[in-house]
Amino acid sequence: MEWILIGAVVLFFVWRMMPAKGVRTISPDELKNMKKTKDSQWIDVRTPGEFKARNMRGFDNIPLGSLPNQTASLDPEKETIVLCQSGMRSAQAAKILKKKGFKNVANVRGGMNQL
Repeated sequence: MEWILIGAVVLFFVWRMMPAKGVRTISPDELKNMKKTKDSQWIDVRTPGEFKARNMRGFDNIPLGSLPNQTASLDPEKETIVLCQSGMRSAQAAKILKKKGFKNVANVRGGMNQL
């Protein structure tokens, strides 16, 4: 019985780490080569303290906890690049955005730790 419970917990965590359907994963090198255009929006979902300590030019800070309430200020038709510290919170943010109808969402693999 305990093996079933352990297996269920492992499956839950694997499922949570999988990218949302339709979300692209880009490498830090790909991010560095991208140019911010009017047809894209760049979002850093880390806390304001993390963002203030170190951030990438061009990214707007919308913490993950407030993202669901602030999607109205974003354009779901534009390419949306999402970044966090390690790639985990941005993966969650990408799922939120896809569920809200955003069409072109990309998550930066490894986040700021890889930049």
